[in-house]
Amino acid sequence: MSPLVDSDVPVEGGNRRLNRLVAITVVLLAMFPGLGRIKDDNIVQAMQQTKADAVDSWNEYQDTKIKLKIDEASAATLALFAETPRNRVAIAAQASAIAGRMAKYRSEIPTLKVQARRHEARYEVLNVTDDQFDAADALISIAVSAAAVASLAETIGMLVFAWVIGGVGVAMTFAAFCHWALHPAFLAQLLG
Repeated sequence: MSPLVDSDVPVEGGNRRLNRLVAITVVLLAMFPGLGRIKDDNIVQAMQQTKADAVDSWNEYQDTKIKLKIDEASAATLALFAETPRNRVAIAAQASAIAGRMAKYRSEIPTLKVQARRHEARYEVLNVTDDQFDAADALISIAVSAAAVASLAETIGMLVFAWVIGGVGVAMTFAAFCHWALHPAFLAQLLG
């Protein structure tokens, strides 16, 4: 008398070699999103801070330009009043103070512009790395799902597909960690 066996479970264990390969694939691929997620979260925080710094720098730049314009208008107005002898000394003192502030603003404006652009450039670098981690996460998730299907369908072709997709995901993870110029522009544009 043979033992009772569930009809869905193969008596001989199915394709054990394929199942082992799938298990190893899933374990290896599962490590990368976890490590990448930690780094990606830190990058997102840095992106938020960098964007805030860029906005602050541009606001300071604009504020300085506005103060310069106000002082230029004040200087022009004072110049009109300087033609009358009555308040010439007071007007000259005001004009001198305004000229000093204007010189200060003119010297600050280029520095503030450079600082704001530097923050924007840093944001773009961080954004590329964030895109790399996002692409890696998506590709590895697809690869793990394909490996599971390979096990269920008992097909090596699907497992090879999982390896290829997973390999690209692992490469994207390394690219993000090592700051390689491998950017998934098409994928980022499609999903962004």
